[in-house]
Amino acid sequence: MGARLRVVLDQLVHVVDTDQAAAAIDLAAGLIETAPSGCDVAAIVPAGSAPALPGLADVRTLGLARRELAASWQLGIAPGVGGGLIHSASLMAPLVRHDRLHDNDQTTVTLWDLRAWETPDALPKTTVAWQRAMLRRAVKHADAVVVPSHAFASRLADVAKLGERIRVIPGAAPRGFVVPLDAAARRDALSLPTRYVVLTGCSTSLESGFRAAIAADADAVVLDAPEGSEPRIAEIASAAGLPESRVHVRGALPLEDRAAIFAAASALVATDPAIAWPWRVVEAMTLGVPVVAVSSGVHRDVIADGGAIVPEEEIPDAVADAVGAGARRMSVLGSDRARSFSWMSSAERVWGLHADL
Repeated sequence: MGARLRVVLDQLVHVVDTDQAAAAIDLAAGLIETAPSGCDVAAIVPAGSAPALPGLADVRTLGLARRELAASWQLGIAPGVGGGLIHSASLMAPLVRHDRLHDNDQTTVTLWDLRAWETPDALPKTTVAWQRAMLRRAVKHADAVVVPSHAFASRLADVAKLGERIRVIPGAAPRGFVVPLDAAARRDALSLPTRYVVLTGCSTSLESGFRAAIAADADAVVLDAPEGSEPRIAEIASAAGLPESRVHVRGALPLEDRAAIFAAASALVATDPAIAWPWRVVEAMTLGVPVVAVSSGVHRDVIADGGAIVPEEEIPDAVADAVGAGARRMSVLGSDRARSFSWMSSAERVWGLHADL
């Protein structure tokens, strides 16, 4: 007997999180490609959205735009959605009472980070309130909550009473994440230097990364910096001994720009131990960039032996090795580890999850 899996694609027009928006599309494409015999994939989208995904069996367009839909679903109001098997690659889902036993209705959601619980002051209050409210609804109504690592699952179990409903399915680099042909031109347009290391992390964790750039005799390129954070980041770099002229702060960038940046990076330094899927770490490993990350459960789960995972105080020495004698070895190890993650594999596990339910 076949089944139809309905995926929520809520950020086709109104993008709230670029990584999660891309992940939802990539996962949906993987679900279409890995659908078991007799099964197919449909989409649930807000008003004004039109998914351009070949192979979708159906598209249910709701009457509300994304912003209004988020508010409605937060209140448990989900008219017009219908039942069946529903999977969301985020917390954005119609989490309402349903009957899995008799009607075969299932709703599963995904959590990519716990910042709303771990570092709420770093997020807008509305974002924190919405995420917490949606997790409370998930506790009541979700048949499973997917998280990307075992360390993440352990921490979520402390945050919410989900019992055996927590399932681990990792993410991956964007489909087709390769160095663009115009990589050099893109780096020139971004005004990047010739030699640099890439840093990721919240501003409070970046100091060790700046000290690492000094140890590597390189500039520092900071990715995903929040708007308006440049002066504070430059101040932290100066305090660590790296002149402002050698600090290049960039916000959210298109994946082609990120790939171009990684193509010439000497190393990626992940300084944040947050309970969150490390998007840039996986991208860096995919392109063979040596990775040095601060010790954390998530980094150990994801990087494993594909990079150097060290205490904060050891990051500068580890980066000096990563851009020097250990560069080739770490590049190969990272590339090998990156092959463990693909949206095809994640999609197969999502199908398996719904079969188990």
